[in-house]
Amino acid sequence: MLEVPSTEIAKRFSRYRQAAQREPVGVTHYSRVTEVLISKHDYDEYVRLKSLATRALRVEDLSDEAIAALETAEMDPRHAHLDALMDT
Repeated sequence: MLEVPSTEIAKRFSRYRQAAQREPVGVTHYSRVTEVLISKHDYDEYVRLKSLATRALRVEDLSDEAIAALETAEMDPRHAHLDALMDT
């Protein structure tokens, strides 16, 4: 990702708007990325992924098959150390 100071973006916005069509452009403030310019295509993908992350189902809305699958599901052994968090 191209990172550009906000003052440079303000001076040459058109240049970096065009650059964002090729790759995300991180806008920095005191050397930290605070915003990102992205293409319409990348924005559409962001919206799609964001909608998946916020989708929740009520237990009442789950099918019997889904509930059965959840009841038999097991966590990957690589994450077993997280079980200790349940003891608190």
